[in-house]
Amino acid sequence: MTRHIPLLALATLIATPAMAEDLRLAVTTSFENSGLADVLLPAIAEDTGINVQLLVVGTGQAIRLGEAGDVDAILVHARAAEEAFVADGYGTARQQIMYNDFVLIGPAADPASISSADTAAAALTEISTAQAPFVSRGDDSGTHKAELALWAAAGTDPATFGDWYNAVGAGMGAALNTASGLNAYILADRASWLNFGNKGDLALLFAGDPALFNQYTFIPVNPDAQPDTNIDGATRLQDWLISDRARDLINSYTIAGEPLFVFNANAAP
Repeated sequence: MTRHIPLLALATLIATPAMAEDLRLAVTTSFENSGLADVLLPAIAEDTGINVQLLVVGTGQAIRLGEAGDVDAILVHARAAEEAFVADGYGTARQQIMYNDFVLIGPAADPASISSADTAAAALTEISTAQAPFVSRGDDSGTHKAELALWAAAGTDPATFGDWYNAVGAGMGAALNTASGLNAYILADRASWLNFGNKGDLALLFAGDPALFNQYTFIPVNPDAQPDTNIDGATRLQDWLISDRARDLINSYTIAGEPLFVFNANAAP
């Protein structure tokens, strides 16, 4: 006996998309604050059927979520911590996706005169010498790790600083808001700064030192360590993130005509 499907039901079947697949991705607050997720996530869903659920945290917390198997992949920016995550068997491999740079933001009047410094470490030395208000993420994020490395390069230790140094234990947006309220210096990633709406009297004062290079890397959680993670989805997402479609969306994402990220998935790590 031949079954006849009513035309309305047939049309509904044709129009209904395939069941979406959920994937948990821990990302840095700087990535989320940039606004790029609003561009990439709909395209990922359209092209792959993957519904990416973001957990927005600092890099340190993202790595801990990956170690615990609470996410399927991470998108972070702290190379030494990433390499340890993979070496310890929690991640399959590092896949670089894109980069931008860190910048030093501060009062437009620049009371510590960092805009004339030769290096980022020298700029921080000027800030500590002047004991000018400085806001630190203080949250074990990739930005915080980069800041601590710069203080070390400057030969100084934030543990010895006075109350001019404000470790807020917060994400990039919240830390920038604090810096704006205090009219203080802060290390930020360029994308978050460009997308930040509450600039107040702050301005970008120092950039361009190679030490401020800021690489973003995607790492699937290793199913050998966490068998319940969605490695198939993470692998398909990685394939999309290194595709020409991702390259075009990342490179064309601008604010006021200024690019926020540069795609470099195919460059040597």
